Amino acid sequence: MSGAEIGFIVWAIVGLAIICIGIRALSSKKAVGFWANIKAIPIKDTKGYNCATGILFICYGVIFIILGLPLLSGQNNPYILLSALGVMIETIAIMAIYSLVVEKKYKEQ
Repeated sequence: MSGAEIGFIVWAIVGLAIICIGIRALSSKKAVGFWANIKAIPIKDTKGYNCATGILFICYGVIFIILGLPLLSGQNNPYILLSALGVMIETIAIMAIYSLVVEKKYKEQ
C-alpha cells in the first residue's frame, strides 16, 4: 500500500467519523450542539432541528471524502490544492448554512 492510499484512507476515516456524528444527531432525543464545547441553543422543534443538523453533518462528511480523492494521485499533484481549499470553503459554507438557515428556523424566540 502506498503512502497516497494510506493518506486517503485516513482522510476517509475522518469523513466517516463526521458522518457518524450526523447519524447520531438524527437519532438524538435532546438537541445536539453544532459548535464545539457550547450547549445547544434553545429550540422550538427538537426533532426537526436534530434532523437538519444531522443532514448538515452527513453532507459535510460525504463532501469531505470526495474532496480527498486527489490524495490518491500522489504527492506532487497540484490537485491536492483542491482538497485543502475545498475543505476551507466547505467549512465556511456549513457554518454559514447553520447560522443563517438552521439556527434562524429553529431558534426559540
